[in-house]
Parts: sequence; C-alpha cells; structure tokens
Amino acid sequence: MSTNVKQKNNIGYIFKICSIAALGGILMGYDTGVISGAIGSIREYFQLSPAETGWAVSSVVLGCIVGAVSSGWISLKYGRKKTFFLAAILFSISAVGSALAPTFTLYILLRIVGGIAVGLACVTSPMYMSEVAPSDFRGRAVSMFQQSAVIGQTTVFYMNYLIAKGMSEAWLVDVGWRWMLGSEIIPALLFGLLICKIPESPRWLILKGRIAEARKGLVEISGEEQADTLIAEIQESLQETRKVEKTGKNVSIKKSPVLFGILCIGIFIAAAQQLTGINVILYYAPEILKPLVGSTEDALFQTTFIGVVFIIGNGLGMYLIDKVGRLPLMKWGTMGCAVSMTIVGYVLYKETTGYAALFALFLYVISYAVSWGCACWTMISEIFPNTIRSRAMAIAVGAQWFAGFVVTQTFPMLNDNAFLLEHMNGAFSFWLFAILSIISMSIVIRFVPETKGVPLEEMEEVMAAKFGQKVEKKLKHNIQTA
Repeated sequence: MSTNVKQKNNIGYIFKICSIAALGGILMGYDTGVISGAIGSIREYFQLSPAETGWAVSSVVLGCIVGAVSSGWISLKYGRKKTFFLAAILFSISAVGSALAPTFTLYILLRIVGGIAVGLACVTSPMYMSEVAPSDFRGRAVSMFQQSAVIGQTTVFYMNYLIAKGMSEAWLVDVGWRWMLGSEIIPALLFGLLICKIPESPRWLILKGRIAEARKGLVEISGEEQADTLIAEIQESLQETRKVEKTGKNVSIKKSPVLFGILCIGIFIAAAQQLTGINVILYYAPEILKPLVGSTEDALFQTTFIGVVFIIGNGLGMYLIDKVGRLPLMKWGTMGCAVSMTIVGYVLYKETTGYAALFALFLYVISYAVSWGCACWTMISEIFPNTIRSRAMAIAVGAQWFAGFVVTQTFPMLNDNAFLLEHMNGAFSFWLFAILSIISMSIVIRFVPETKGVPLEEMEEVMAAKFGQKVEKKLKHNIQTA
C-alpha cells in the first residue's frame, strides 16, 4: 500500500514541476498565435508590402533562432531555472514594447527580443522535462510542452476575437493590434512567478558536481533507492562531459560518426516540423479564412475553433505516445497532414466558400498535433546523449526556427505572386506542404528508431543501432585531447 502511495506522490510531483516548466510553451504558443489576429491591422497601419508583411511576422522567428542557438550555452552554464527567468524577462519587455512601438523598425526590434525569449524557452522547457521525468512517463511529460503551447495559442485566438468583437476595422488598425500584442504580458508574468516553485534539473546539478542537491530532487521523483541508482548511471554517462567542463575541451561531434549522425537526425526532425506548414496555419489562419467567410471578426472567431481542435488533438497524442510509441503517431499523423493540406489547396483553387476549408484545417491540426506536435518535440528532447544534449538541442531547435523563418517569410510572397494567384488561387503553398510532409515522414521512419521507454542514459546505443553501428556506453573515444 505504501509503495502505491509513494508512486502516486512521485507522479503527482513530476506532473507539478513539468506543468510549470511547460509554461514555456505558453510563451511560444501565445506569441505564435497573437500575430495571426494582429497582422492584418499591422499591415494596414504601417502600409506594408507583401515582403514587409512577411518580415512583420517572421522577425520574431529570427529572434527565436538566436534564442534557441544561445540556449545551449546559457542553460549549460547557468542552469535551466535561470534560463527560464531570462526568457520571462525578455518576453515581458517585448510584450509591452511592441504594443507601444511608434515605428515599424522599433516594432521589429522588440518582436525579435520576444523571439529570443521564445527560443530560450522552447529549447529549455522540453529539455528540462525530459531530464526530470522517468522513461515510462517521459513522452507524456514532454508532450505537456506542446499542449501548453496549444493552450497558449487557443487562449490568444480567443483573446484576439474578444478584442476585435464589435469593433470597427478602423479601430483595429489604429489601436486593436496594440492591445493584442500587449496582452502577452500576462503569460510572461505567470511564467516568471511560477518558475520559483520548481527544482533545478538533477542531471545538470550532477554535471556541476552538486550531488546532494541532485539527490534531493531525484528522491522526490523516484524514491530513495532508485535515486541512488539514477545518480550512478548519470555520473557514468556524464563522466567525460565533466572532464570537458574542467579542461575546456569539447566533445567532438564531427569526429564521432554516431554523434554526428544523431545530430543530423535531430536537426532534420526539428526543421521538418516546419515543412508541414504549421506556422502558416498559426500565423495566417484568419487571413486564409477571411476571403472565405467575409469579415475579420468571423475569421477570428473561426480561428478559435482551430485552437480548441488543436488541444483535443494534442490530448490524444499525449494519451497515445507512451502506449503506441513515437513512430506510429508520426506515420499516421503525417499522412493526415498531407491529405488535409491537399484539401485546403483544392478549396482555395476552386474558390469554394463555406466550411470546407475550416474542416480541412481541423483535420490538419489534429494530425499535426499527434505527430509533429507531440511526437516531434518528444523525440528531439530525448534522442541526444547527455554529453551533447544542451548543444545539440540548441542547434536542432535553431534549425527548426530557421525553417520556420523561411516558411513564414515566403508564404505572403508566394500567396500574392501574380502568376501563382492567377493560375492556382493561393493553392500552391498548401500543395507544396503536402508533398514536403510525405517526404519528411519517409525520412524519419527510415532513420529514427522507436524511443518509447528507452532511458536517456541508453539513448546513444539505441540511436547507433539504427545506423548499424556499435558503441560503448562511455564516450571516451569522442573526446578530443589537446
């Protein structure tokens, strides 16, 4: 009886700290969602060209790249918690500043600052959750980051609708978009306050030699006996990394075929997430729906339903990911993404009004949520060995945001291209996403192993086995001596 109680208490504690860390996803979700309601008004207010409209949206993604790439060094040197605090501070500055920005240049600079905050959070949050959650709970735990992001998106979709409800187009152009951007201060403050309630990552503490603090956290997570076993396993896997910390030398990724292969796979998984077209849906959904439904207010209202469906799809993914595994979700979810993008393209090509496009978008977000939402974030947080996790995740998520930058920057230009508009009525981009989705799924299934239930300390061996290579548990052959 006591054992069962203890296990329940452990799961409750894990859920608590992962829920708080997952609020980093709120920052990402809120930030990606808020611009969808504001971009039409911002375009009118600053009289932007199609390329400038893309820049108004994608500038935040440029900041995300900077934040993601720098997060590896920051979280390794200062810890996961301090990185969270930095993200909350930068996001607060961006929320207030971009809402009050008098010029387009200042607006862009402050949106980039917000992007840096999002980049820091979207690397550190899933990394932290993968480090504190036991292997049989890790998929659901890390999926909480994606669910948090979706909740943030849905919340801001509805917030945008409430701000726009009953207001004239002129008011939205003059003032409404500022209220939308300013509302970002709410999740920023919430995140900053609640981070105080979570412990530092035990794996980071062990890396820094703070064993007593790490043991205290692991006892809360896994109990006395299991904590000592985990400390021994983590110390073994981090032995060479601690040597690197003291000598200032780096684990050579390029000279280790296994580590280089794992890094390349992680980069592809992260970047391919954007090639399904998710950012186009999140950033431009009201603009896509507006010609089909007739008004900005109606388009914003229908966008709120997309957010609700996203939450349902992500909940389904969280339920299934530790039951059926990552790869089945990736396979069937990606097929759904391809089919739904094909339908959206067809609806635009035929200029069909009504709810057909909305229902196709519903299918897309459910399919995306269970695959490239839940499964993708889980895989890129768990496939990297302890020795390179911080750096590798930073590089992979940086690549993800770079791909997102390309997609969000080019979509308005492709969508407004005279030739494509005349011959395809805006369908080209969506058909392209459908093709890229199928290609991405094929590569993932070919090169990525199933990681369900695999301890982080054994991940390198499992990944290497997919390449047909053998590796030792210790990473001495990866250290380059002077």
